[in-house]
Amino acid sequence: MTITTPHLGSPAGAWSDAQLLYALEEVVEKELNRHLQVAKDWMPHEYVPWSDGRNFPGLFEDGEAWEKEQSKVTEIGRIALVVNLLTEDNLPSYHHEIASLFGRDGAWGTWVHRWTAEEGRHGIVMRDYLLTSRAVDPDKLEQFRMSHMSEGFESDNRHSMLHSIAYVAFQELATRISHRNTGHQSGDPVCDRMLARIATDENLHMVFYRNLLRAAFELAPDLTMQAVRDVVVDFRMPGHGIPGFERAAAQMAIGEVYNLRIHHDDVLQPVLRFLKVMEIDGLGPEGRRAQEELGLFMGGLDAEATKFDEKLAARKARMAARAGA
Repeated sequence: MTITTPHLGSPAGAWSDAQLLYALEEVVEKELNRHLQVAKDWMPHEYVPWSDGRNFPGLFEDGEAWEKEQSKVTEIGRIALVVNLLTEDNLPSYHHEIASLFGRDGAWGTWVHRWTAEEGRHGIVMRDYLLTSRAVDPDKLEQFRMSHMSEGFESDNRHSMLHSIAYVAFQELATRISHRNTGHQSGDPVCDRMLARIATDENLHMVFYRNLLRAAFELAPDLTMQAVRDVVVDFRMPGHGIPGFERAAAQMAIGEVYNLRIHHDDVLQPVLRFLKVMEIDGLGPEGRRAQEELGLFMGGLDAEATKFDEKLAARKARMAARAGA
């Protein structure tokens, strides 16, 4: 894909994905080195309450069938944990996507493999926790995993390396927020600590891509502004293909794990503010239009989030009234 832009620095006035990959290689190497210096290795098994575990029916005669009451995890915590884990389960597809876009050589390739290795720990520890603590029905969890992974995953932004960078800058933060809020709502301090550890990784991944996006704005501001506009307007979490995702997402919204207000205030705004996206000047016509459309969209999203806040507050009031009756 080649897009023409009049800004200084783009080869012959045009950028291709290959040219942008090459131009950003030095930034990737710098961010990779920074990441390796601050990231801390951790052992998934240290976050799992193994002493709570016992056999399920199957090969073991003493297996105990799963019952919801066996776990201290709240209902909203259970729903969010399943969504978050099934999202992590599609790691093979995510790796294929970014390896195809970024390549497997040089600093890009080193990052792709490092990121995949770190993300792999998240799925390991979450599944071990869920099964050991009996927070979910193991049979249904496996059925959901098979269904979700059998569908595979294709990113909405696979057509463009720059769109993909913009997407993951927001998506990694969204994942961090979802994990952290799930921990808070889980009702189990062990689960909260585990998800806080995962959220720390996700935040470092966000910083890597956010800083890469900042470099892209310096290289190709018009093109990057259009990519950010497109990604923000059409944003979807990677787990949207999970069986029953719409219902689960609605429950997570009501449960204040992830909703419009959180998406606007805690995901989109922090990245846009850090990059000073709405303050960038010197853009060409297409860049200015994308910037204006982004501003209008954010204003509309804020208004929608306010309506959601009001409905949620009214729901809480009704529930409190019933409880006090």
